[in-house]
Order: sequence, then C-alpha cells, then structure tokens
Amino acid sequence: MELTFRLADDGADLPTLVALYDAAARWMQDNGIAQWKPGEKDTGHFRRRRSDGEVWLAESAGRLVGAFELWWQDEPAWGPQPPEAGYVHRLMVNRDRAPSGTGRAMLAHAEQRIAEAGRAWSRLDCVSSNPRLRTYYEAAGYTVVGEQPFKEGAGGSKYAVTLLEKRLER
Repeated sequence: MELTFRLADDGADLPTLVALYDAAARWMQDNGIAQWKPGEKDTGHFRRRRSDGEVWLAESAGRLVGAFELWWQDEPAWGPQPPEAGYVHRLMVNRDRAPSGTGRAMLAHAEQRIAEAGRAWSRLDCVSSNPRLRTYYEAAGYTVVGEQPFKEGAGGSKYAVTLLEKRLER
C-alpha cells in the first residue's frame, strides 16, 4: 500500500471532506454507532479547522482514501494544557477505496507530524460507547487516561468520550 499525504486546501478539498465525513457518518449509523450524523459538518467546519490546525488528506493511486484533522489544542475535551501534544480528530476512511491499513497509516502520519512540531504526545478521544474503536486505538499504542462525560451546553462533545494518549519518540 502506498499512501501519500497532503494538506487540504480551501478549494475543491472542502466539499470532498464534507462528502467523506457524511459517508463515514452514514456507515456509523448503519452499524449502530451513535456518534457522527450526516450533514453535521460543512465546508465552514473544515475551513475553520484549517485556520487553527491542520487537515490532512490521504491518497492512494491519486484517489482520496481518508483524512484527519490535527489540532494543536483541545480544551473542550482535555482542558487547558501546555503545548506538549497534538490532538487527532475525525480520522475518516473511505471504506470503498481505502487499502487495508489506511487508518493506521494516517495515525502514524499524524504522530510523525506532531513529533516534528516538537511535541511529545499524540492525543485523541473516542466515543465511550464504542469499545471496538477504543480497542483499535489501544492496539495502536494509545493508553486510556480518562473519560470526559457529556455535559449539556458545555461546548464540548455531544457524547461521552474516552481520552487516550501516546508518548512519541523524538
């Protein structure tokens, strides 16, 4: 499997990201996972993520097979933190096109980017009601460090999340 990575642009990439998100959300709904909903994220969301973080696209044979967001802070989930981590969000895989291992390759790319930025930790969260996803991240070397319960109107997640982190090699 040969994947290439590039930063998303503000042009044609934004609608493509929305379509990828919506497809992932439909897959979750079809598989009984109460997390993302189609139509929740629009081009404005990905434009904002680009302005205060990074949005990466994964391609194989010139076709989009996945994407993820990389944030440099995440106070709603993690609270105020020193600048020691990067936060991986919205790891999305095109299930019709992505070669096996695409998700792990995207995680590895995020971790490399975080380490290159001089940060020692890769952090992420996953919906607490999905033990399969938690197991996936643990198998990738992440350790559970806490839970963030759903708090109505708190500006954070719309569901309870498990917080995970991984110490990076520099």
